[in-house]
Amino acid sequence: MRVSKKSRTFAPVFRKIIITALLLLAWTGGKGQDSLRVSVLTCSPGQEVYSLYGHTAIRVQAPKDSLDEVFNYGVFDFRKPHFTWHFVLGQTDYMVEPLPWRYFIVEYERRGSSITEQELNLTPSEASCLLSALAENCRPENREYRYSFLSNNCTTKVRDMVEGVIMGSIQYPDSLPHQTARQILHKYTAQHPWAQEGNDLLLGAEMDTIMSERAAMFIPENMMQAFDGAYILSRNGDMRPLVRNKKVILEAKPQAVEPEFPLSPMQATLVFAAICLLILMLEIWTKHLFWLWDALILLLQGLAGTLLTFMFLFSEHPGVGSNWQVWLFNPIYLIGIPLVIKAATGHKQTLWYAFYFAVLALFLLFSPWIPQVFAKITVPLALCLLTRPLSYYLAKGEKERKIKR
Repeated sequence: MRVSKKSRTFAPVFRKIIITALLLLAWTGGKGQDSLRVSVLTCSPGQEVYSLYGHTAIRVQAPKDSLDEVFNYGVFDFRKPHFTWHFVLGQTDYMVEPLPWRYFIVEYERRGSSITEQELNLTPSEASCLLSALAENCRPENREYRYSFLSNNCTTKVRDMVEGVIMGSIQYPDSLPHQTARQILHKYTAQHPWAQEGNDLLLGAEMDTIMSERAAMFIPENMMQAFDGAYILSRNGDMRPLVRNKKVILEAKPQAVEPEFPLSPMQATLVFAAICLLILMLEIWTKHLFWLWDALILLLQGLAGTLLTFMFLFSEHPGVGSNWQVWLFNPIYLIGIPLVIKAATGHKQTLWYAFYFAVLALFLLFSPWIPQVFAKITVPLALCLLTRPLSYYLAKGEKERKIKR
């Protein structure tokens, strides 16, 4: 979904003038057949993280009254107090804002995204009701809503607004592929492997169930496809297509994909595996444990686990509360740092490595049966981490055999 980096907030007086004009137009809009034209705009994905999934908005035109406004439900204000904290907790409030069409198209032209317009086949009364509802939504006391990526975003809000004014119901075709939310997201992050791995590390088993046709409309292009084949079933039993006309207003331009990091996640994992194996061989050869390496790994593992566990327990973001990867990334590993250091510097034995080995081995053993698609690097990382308890027991065994000789 497209979100604004900052809120394009109009001055309060100017906003009141616009809302009043929209309400007056909505009240008189039903008198002429062609007085109002309502369209759904679908913008293709961009290359920035916040634009990877595309965007949806509503366009309302009244040529006789020189009205051409786009209603954008993807606006947020990062200057609000504690914005980052609320975002992590999944308590971010987005808002709707009217924006003149000429400003809207310039932004997407600069980005290189396409804009596809589906003119809706609404009656004059339905179009007037929609404009009135949009104007009401734009009032300061109504403009904010609690954002949810899967169920209440800039795309689903557009669908819900349209459904709310139909004099009857919308019949959607079964035209979308039956996929999980994770599979849908992977389609849009295929060229951004680090964003994809980040998503897969944070999102749990909840994302791996097949989505219904309606639920899958959280993605702009999915909703556009569903609208293409949808029909309005009027209260008198008549049926008419939901979309009257469809056209591409702005063609997409080639967008260069800038690498997020010199190495892909899997390549970085292979480098980490090589370092782990090298250190393992050096420890067996020298009969000496590199405890600083252990402490560093446990610190990184514990910090990553702290984030995952916090999201698991407290965040309202969908999908993060069913993440089995907290087994591998957990703050409990921070407890091992002083135990490892004390055992190494005091030349004492510790049961930490036995515990660490058991946890990793059980995770690897049961991972094929866990109902969750893990990040691609999760299992390889677990195998790399197994070198630490193996090194402890192998190096200790070599040292004990040397003493006996």
